[in-house]
Amino acid sequence: MLHLIFFQLCLWCLVGVSGVEVKSVTVGDSVTLYIQRDDEIEWRFGPTKILLAEVKQNNIFIFYNDSAGGRFRGKLNLDWTGSLSIINTSTTDSGDYIVTRTKTSAVLYTFSLGVYAPVPVPVFIRHSPQYSSSSERSSKCLLLCLVFNVSHVTLSWYKGNSSLSSISVSDLSISLSLPLELEFQDNNPYSCAVKNHISNYTKHLDITQICSDCSTCSSAETMIRLGPAFLLGVLVGVILIYLVNGCRTRNHQQKKSMQKRAMDTDLTYADVRGEFL
Repeated sequence: MLHLIFFQLCLWCLVGVSGVEVKSVTVGDSVTLYIQRDDEIEWRFGPTKILLAEVKQNNIFIFYNDSAGGRFRGKLNLDWTGSLSIINTSTTDSGDYIVTRTKTSAVLYTFSLGVYAPVPVPVFIRHSPQYSSSSERSSKCLLLCLVFNVSHVTLSWYKGNSSLSSISVSDLSISLSLPLELEFQDNNPYSCAVKNHISNYTKHLDITQICSDCSTCSSAETMIRLGPAFLLGVLVGVILIYLVNGCRTRNHQQKKSMQKRAMDTDLTYADVRGEFL
């Protein structure tokens, strides 16, 4: 009697109170839905209970490859117990798998299978919103934690081990972003975590690499704005120096030429200078 009670408790833990056994696997993995068949059975899929396979007497297996739009073609296998194996799973294989008795259509087993892609690595991006005042702008750093092309995931910000905020997405494959506003001098440990039913990834924030001090930001922004004007000023200065040096060189050469002619003739330097003028 004790063994029977223990077996029933284990069975309830396995399939849950609702009688549905939940399984989660990673995309590309294989999974087996274990049963012990009772006479002839059928495997059906989804809310419309599409017929996938049958197990008849003498272990005769029949597969319906064109069912579910051919989604399961070449991916199903059965053994003598009636257990169903699915190879090379994809996210479209997620759903309810139901075992029914062929003669009475009574439901014997129900499996809820979830096939999930591994979570991606979060990305940190500094955001530049419009602040109402310069003092507010100079003291805040707004960050975004992003993940791309995800479904059935939860994205969360943590301060140490404490959750600050989170956002979830279910069926759609979209990009998620979650903001976090910090003070520039905040030295607390922050991290962004993304998880689904089978995997998770936590990325720790280095605020010194993403955010910098406000004075540095202002100086950098000022240099960016004044950069073109500074270059133009340098260029004008170089041109003026070139022109002045050119004039001095020509005057020096002209003076030497006049002195030489005066030495070669009986004219005075003043007369020679008058000829040049």
